[in-house]
Amino acid sequence: MRCAARAQVLKAMAHASRLIILEELSGGERCVCELRDIVDADTSTVSKHLSILKNAGLIEDDKRGTKVFYRLSVPCILRFFDCVESVIHQRASKDMAAITLADSMVNRG
Repeated sequence: MRCAARAQVLKAMAHASRLIILEELSGGERCVCELRDIVDADTSTVSKHLSILKNAGLIEDDKRGTKVFYRLSVPCILRFFDCVESVIHQRASKDMAAITLADSMVNRG
C-alpha cells in the first residue's frame, strides 16, 4: 500500500509542466493565470495539471473571488528535486568518464 501511494505521487510529478508548476510554487502561491503564462499552455491544460497535483496531495488551492491560488502543501518536495539533480549529475559524470576513456583508447590505437 505504501509503495502504491508513493507511485501515485511520483506519477503526478512525471510531467515537465507539472515540475515547472511545482518549482514555481516553491516561490509562493500563484494563481492559474500566472501559471498558465509560465507553463505556456492554455487554462484548461494547466487546470488539468493542477488537478493531478492536488489529487496527489502535492498542492492546495484557495479560492478568492474569481481567482484560485495554488501553493505547495508539502514544501519538502523540493528536497526530492535536489536528490533527482544529484542522480542526473552522477549519471552525466559517469557518461563523461566513459567518453573520455573511449577517446583515450581510440587515440592510443
